Amino acid sequence: MVNIDKIRNGIVIDHIKSGQGIRIFNWLGLDRAKYTVAFVVNASSNRYDRKDIIKIDNTIDINFDLLGLIDPNITVNIIENEEITEKIKLKLPEKVENVILCKNPRCITSSESYIPHVFSLVSTEERTYRCEYCDEIRSAGDFR
Repeated sequence: MVNIDKIRNGIVIDHIKSGQGIRIFNWLGLDRAKYTVAFVVNASSNRYDRKDIIKIDNTIDINFDLLGLIDPNITVNIIENEEITEKIKLKLPEKVENVILCKNPRCITSSESYIPHVFSLVSTEERTYRCEYCDEIRSAGDFR
């Protein structure tokens, strides 16, 4: 059995769908971290069959909208002095900018690089978004 010390001041990303933790770990660049990071894969879960967990013993900036695109069921626990001071329940964001790219060659974003790629949530169940300019539908999993 592995013992993982308590986080003094940092973040615990919990209830990650099993197998998605590595995607978040890589996106956050935690392989290059100069502080302690624990990455737990396939942990038992009361809510799900299995889950991944990332414990970061440091305070870092995280784009919660993008994290919600990866897995809207994630819970982020903010830790201060070894105590949970805040629980953030993620969800799919209503609107994202420059996170999902429009692939429609006729979209204005294809020819005008200065225009932001703006997508609005269409369906929470299907996790789909619509381009604000051309109505192209993209999946939440299509983020860059």
